[in-house]
Amino acid sequence: QVQVAESGGGLVQPGGSLRLSCAASGFTFRIVTMGWYRQAPGKQRELVASERPGVGTNYADSVKGRFTISRDNAKNTLYLQMNSLKPEDTAVYYCNAAPVPTGGWGQGTQVTVSS
Repeated sequence: QVQVAESGGGLVQPGGSLRLSCAASGFTFRIVTMGWYRQAPGKQRELVASERPGVGTNYADSVKGRFTISRDNAKNTLYLQMNSLKPEDTAVYYCNAAPVPTGGWGQGTQVTVSS
């Protein structure tokens, strides 16, 4: 019953911006710590940003200062605002509980940063 659906990815030039969305259902979204993960070709999936309700956010060093995680509890939606994108940000981005993912993974959304 737990489901997430990622969207908002695309092709952007270095220095550009994207806003990813994750529509969640099947759990009490407002009280669950959520995160954005990414997986680049040939690499392990990594947690890049997370938000614990009422506590705060956490970012991987590689994205700190460039990415912002947020949520809209009324819409059960998680967001990732990505600015100053770099080619090394190219990956499939997923949302899930954090720091330990729970249940299945969505399809993810592809982010490609290329000139």
